[in-house]
Amino acid sequence: MSEPDMAVRPRARAPQNPLQKLVLEMGPLALFFLANYKFGIYVATAVLMASVLAALAASYILTKHLPIMPVVTAVAVVFFGALTLYFKDPTFIKMKPTIVNIIFGSALLGTLAFGKLLLPIVLDSVFHLDDEGWRKLTVRWGLFFFFLAALNEVVWRTQTEAFWVSFKVFGTMPITMIFAAAQVRLIMKHEIKQP
Repeated sequence: MSEPDMAVRPRARAPQNPLQKLVLEMGPLALFFLANYKFGIYVATAVLMASVLAALAASYILTKHLPIMPVVTAVAVVFFGALTLYFKDPTFIKMKPTIVNIIFGSALLGTLAFGKLLLPIVLDSVFHLDDEGWRKLTVRWGLFFFFLAALNEVVWRTQTEAFWVSFKVFGTMPITMIFAAAQVRLIMKHEIKQP
């Protein structure tokens, strides 16, 4: 297989407004945090389920497209949230980030092991990189997802429920943003300039 054929090239789309995207991603987490503070984990879980679906619907209305990562996340939130509410056991919603991150990490590194690049699809054509850049970025993101999975396990198993909820909002998101910012140099080095 030749180098240029490694990546499955998604159809180019106009990028989503970054502020809009941030609100749609952070909104459900912020509501989850506030609902947990005021009403507890079960109401917060129901709020998270509803707000994730609302954010997904809003994203589709605004872009006429459903990005892969938010769809997988929404399915996981609804599934593990339903288990949490049905069994009255918050363990399910606490394990959701671990399982979702393991799925993302396994998908990225697994497809790479078979000579395919999934990251261009997952990132929805935000960047246009050469195959070497995509490979390096895939390895980094794959390992980072496994790191987040392990971190979530440590936090929810050793800390209070309130701390875990706060960490989801004020810990995981900043760590992810710092990691993403650290990839800018690699992205710039391997970027293919679009006409």
